[in-house]
Amino acid sequence: MPAEVAALLRPHVEEMVTEIITMVPRDVPEYARPMEGRFGEGLQHGVAVALNRFLDLPGSAYPALTLESRRVYAGLGRGEYRSGRQLGALLAAYRSGARVTFRCASRIAVDADVPAEVLVPLGESIFAYIDELSAASVQGYADEQNEQVGELERRRTELAGLLLRGRAEPTGLQAAAAAAGWHVPALIAAVVLPRSGADGLRLALGRSALVVERAQDVVALVPAPAGDRPRRELERALQGRRAVVGPPRPVAEVPESLRLTQLTMARAAQAEARGATRPDPIFVSDHLLDVALSAEPAIVEDLARRRLAPLDRFGAATRERLAETLYHWLLHWGQRQPVADALSVHPQTVGYRLGQLREAFGDGLDDAQTRLELLIALRAGHR
Repeated sequence: MPAEVAALLRPHVEEMVTEIITMVPRDVPEYARPMEGRFGEGLQHGVAVALNRFLDLPGSAYPALTLESRRVYAGLGRGEYRSGRQLGALLAAYRSGARVTFRCASRIAVDADVPAEVLVPLGESIFAYIDELSAASVQGYADEQNEQVGELERRRTELAGLLLRGRAEPTGLQAAAAAAGWHVPALIAAVVLPRSGADGLRLALGRSALVVERAQDVVALVPAPAGDRPRRELERALQGRRAVVGPPRPVAEVPESLRLTQLTMARAAQAEARGATRPDPIFVSDHLLDVALSAEPAIVEDLARRRLAPLDRFGAATRERLAETLYHWLLHWGQRQPVADALSVHPQTVGYRLGQLREAFGDGLDDAQTRLELLIALRAGHR
């Protein structure tokens, strides 16, 4: 575009600024407010800076924006995010300003007998320039969003760390939660899963969860599901992630929920190594007895060694069959058919094995305390 065009338009900058500021609120409802205070000053300054910079460009090789003017338009983008508005309104205002500028500039050029072939590059230049302004504002909007989201996530991570360590003071908890954008639930469940299952976890759980990535795993603190529907929703969010959901605990006892969750995860890994099927996810509340038995493995092992000693006389394969039969016999109160169904054998086979067990254990199978201890040992996986 010829440099002479800039010289022609510069005396009319104030006139064009006024027309743009008049038209933008009509074209973009979000800007239909009194042109006073910081808003009016900011808009007036932004339009004036844009027009003056544009008129510096014809006949030069300068970049569309200086560092200072780029800061201006990035700042407008940041301001839109801070105000809680979408960026679309600002971009629409830019387009409106470009149309008004082209209309005014074309009128001035025609009145000055500028050749018609200059008007096309004039229009192209105006809209290319507006694209540069828009890009600067988009970048500013994105930078502000990233900074605020990053700060919010940092606060949420810090809050989760305090809860997991049991160091959240009741007096400051509500303030810390508000700063982190988190509502403190009455009961919290700690969820533990491997890092390999963490993709998209924050999105799946929503803002009601605090998520912390650790060296070996990921921990999420979620409102403990109260009822079937919240539980199903949590199951869907965790499906395929190999997660373990801890028991509900009040805020002060979150570390206990985490401890029991980790204990259950270790037990599940051991069971899976033995070929057991693993639920996904695992809810600790569905396995409280097994968790209790695994809490003191040395004591349960002592109990098993003493109570299962009568099986030592049998070979490994026979011992395994008899132990499994004894477990189901105790579980089903001595009813042969349910035992046979559980073992997929004939009831006569159950009778034969019970004869061997009677011979090995003697009157111990009639003692209530002995039966309880046998059931505990066998339930814990000892054979």
